[in-house]
Amino acid sequence: MPQLARFGQKENQRAGADKGESIGQSAADMTILTFKGFGGVRLTARATGLGDDPAVLIIHAPDQSRKDWEEAAHALEQAGRRVINLDLRGSGESEAASDGRADEVAQIEDIRAVLAQLGSRPVVVAVGESGWFALGALAQDAVTLAAGLVLVDLAGEAAEVGSEPAKAIPALLIAGSTQVPDIAPLVPHAESVIIEAADQMSDAERAEALNGVLIDFLEQRQPRSAPEYRTGSDARTLRDAMGCFATGVTIVTAHTAEGTPIGLTANSFTSVSLDPPLLLVCVANTSSSAAVLRGADHFAVNVLQIGQQTTSNRFAAKAEDRFATTPWEVGETGVPVLTGSLSTFECARDAVHEAGDHFLLVGKVLKASFEPRRDPLLYFRGKYRRLHFA
Repeated sequence: MPQLARFGQKENQRAGADKGESIGQSAADMTILTFKGFGGVRLTARATGLGDDPAVLIIHAPDQSRKDWEEAAHALEQAGRRVINLDLRGSGESEAASDGRADEVAQIEDIRAVLAQLGSRPVVVAVGESGWFALGALAQDAVTLAAGLVLVDLAGEAAEVGSEPAKAIPALLIAGSTQVPDIAPLVPHAESVIIEAADQMSDAERAEALNGVLIDFLEQRQPRSAPEYRTGSDARTLRDAMGCFATGVTIVTAHTAEGTPIGLTANSFTSVSLDPPLLLVCVANTSSSAAVLRGADHFAVNVLQIGQQTTSNRFAAKAEDRFATTPWEVGETGVPVLTGSLSTFECARDAVHEAGDHFLLVGKVLKASFEPRRDPLLYFRGKYRRLHFA
């Protein structure tokens, strides 16, 4: 079965140098931990994140080291988790046994020892053959040792010492193909997720998909805090609730009758139809550009990329000439087009619909262009965001 998570070999820069040093991060956020494993072997882990956050213990595959999982550890930390990224005996900074012992029993007992020495019950994320070791470690007293179990790309044969089921803890199996191992006898309640094989996705895409599945499982099975819903029908509650819908950011541009370029920032934008090709954008009636956009025969919607946050702010604020310091050119249909945008749609006005304190400007797309390698500028809960795993 193909491995799911062969991340880059570089150390994560946020994790910093060895021995507890960090870059842009306090020493309290990153710690080198040592554990006494089976037979007295010294095991080493790097812990990142806040001590009060729910814990995740990452156990890499036997042919990996924790460095292969530092990108995933960073993503989990950013999602509010305390991540303990463990080196197995004989790998990374962990000791090898003096007699060279690294069999199934030793690996299982190492994991049990680490879990027993932690101050909290983590969700265990075990990779490849180490999944069987984790099952063996949790075959007894699972509920007292761990809060959950995630088996990533389970490989190899079942460890004989792991023949008892890990009961009473949430479990997830993430597989890299349709050949999902049958672990029902060991974890009858486990959920399963298939992430497409390597020939269907790039390494970066598969790593991002894996991180997303992990975080979704953690949020459902080990939430950081109990959900707290705010309800109401007032404008503030409505605005905040609408802000929970993450969007891209666009700048709508057109020319006045005198040929002066105008534009405004808008995130209420969506496609409407492919046949005919229609889109719409919502424009506030109070906008200084509203009258021009109502009457313009042609307009453009420029979808912004992550490097255009300053441009977004410029077109959202009051300014005499927003185009003076903004690179732009005249498109094929005569509308202003912002240079370097993620995508641009040049449109002919199709319809205008009144909608409360806004109007819906519907455009028929005459030309579309896009740059597939850039990341989008995102907006969520009143703040600019970036793709979480970019």
